[in-house]
Amino acid sequence: MPEEDNEKYDKAKAFFKRAEQVAHGENFDYAIEMYLEGIRCWPDTLEEGHIPLRQLSLLRQVKGGKKPSMMEKIKLSRGKTPLEQMVNAEYLLAKDPDHLPYAEMLLKAAVEGGYKRTAKWIADLLFGANNASGHPSVHTYVLLKESYAAIDEWDRAVAACQHAVKLRPHDEELTDEVQRLSAELTVARGKYDQAGDFTKALKDREEQIKLQSQEAVVKTENWRVSAAEAARKMYATDPDLPRNIFNLAAALADLRTDEAEAEAIELLEDAYVRKQDFSFKERAGVVRIGQLKRKIREVKKLIDANPEDESVKSQLAALTSRLDEVELEHYGLSVRNYPTNLKAKYEYGVRLIRNNRYDEAIPLLQEARRDPRHKISAMGKVGMCFFLKGWYADAVDVFTRTLNEVEKKDDDTAKELRYNLARAYEEQDDKAKALEMFRKIAQLDFGYKDVSGRVDKLRQETE
Repeated sequence: MPEEDNEKYDKAKAFFKRAEQVAHGENFDYAIEMYLEGIRCWPDTLEEGHIPLRQLSLLRQVKGGKKPSMMEKIKLSRGKTPLEQMVNAEYLLAKDPDHLPYAEMLLKAAVEGGYKRTAKWIADLLFGANNASGHPSVHTYVLLKESYAAIDEWDRAVAACQHAVKLRPHDEELTDEVQRLSAELTVARGKYDQAGDFTKALKDREEQIKLQSQEAVVKTENWRVSAAEAARKMYATDPDLPRNIFNLAAALADLRTDEAEAEAIELLEDAYVRKQDFSFKERAGVVRIGQLKRKIREVKKLIDANPEDESVKSQLAALTSRLDEVELEHYGLSVRNYPTNLKAKYEYGVRLIRNNRYDEAIPLLQEARRDPRHKISAMGKVGMCFFLKGWYADAVDVFTRTLNEVEKKDDDTAKELRYNLARAYEEQDDKAKALEMFRKIAQLDFGYKDVSGRVDKLRQETE
């Protein structure tokens, strides 16, 4: 890191530390100024700058902090540089955290300034807020679509555009844009697979973020508690407002304790009963699944520490079984309530396969193929359904077509498809073709599954 960058980093850290100190004394306005001074020095930091400032703004709001004055609105509605525009917008948002136009101003400035982490963070926040709104804005979804595309977050760009289409189903331009963005997503994924240094660069970036976050772990935990308290107070002001319900549920779930998660689930389930709006029940299912996955991770750590403990293994088996039941019910309800949601159909199809319900899974996965994010995986799973049903000729056809769709023929997806195709040929007693497929895998990855043993066995049988 150049010396100039080191100086800016140290200066930013000093501002953030001072902001934290004065925030604990509830000198919120001064803390906002300190956070923003730090962000001027280090514009794209989330863990130390933007996120704690956002949490501070919510606390300030609960404590009765005033919104920006008319003079501040006029003065800070512009800026000479993207950085100045971003800091100005974030100041206004900090003093009025529910005013989404300020978040939109911040997003535009972050994108223009090339602050990709900040842009993605505020875009995700804006996306969630617009989804939870009783009257979501098409304009906001379009802005999100453009912003995500500008920072190469193509999957999110597609999702934002799909939301816009739901609000304007007869808008041909938006419908065409979904197709274009989906194509961009496919191309981008292909480039990621081919770029030799991409994985290394990503790991380096993740490591840097991890190092930057280590000092903030304790502070983040404290802020989670503070955010939950702030969300609870906001909920008390209007417990019927969907945004307040979703925000409190999210803050409770983020505490990652059984008690808080149970409260979040109960809150959402009650809202579903009162309002008959499935989005509340859907969110409750997400929290319940997250809770079970958290418990499974904790139990696996216990098994790693004591592999011989049979009681812990039994606990893991029970939790895994329960997760399977909950996911099956959750995605089934999602498909019934959101019949055009291809992602839900894909996820439900996967769970049906796990429960040996192949005839139900096949049509869902065939529909899910229309989603570029799941096209190859869905096609491969349709082939597996045919294989498990004993329809080996159909499995061969589907695996072959799917393999032809895969752009990179030596990646893990291609290897799995070749392996499944070879197994289907085996079951058809077409040993020559099965051997050919297994040999191609062995040439790419000799240690893949039991390929080497199958090659030896088939060679002996064909000879």
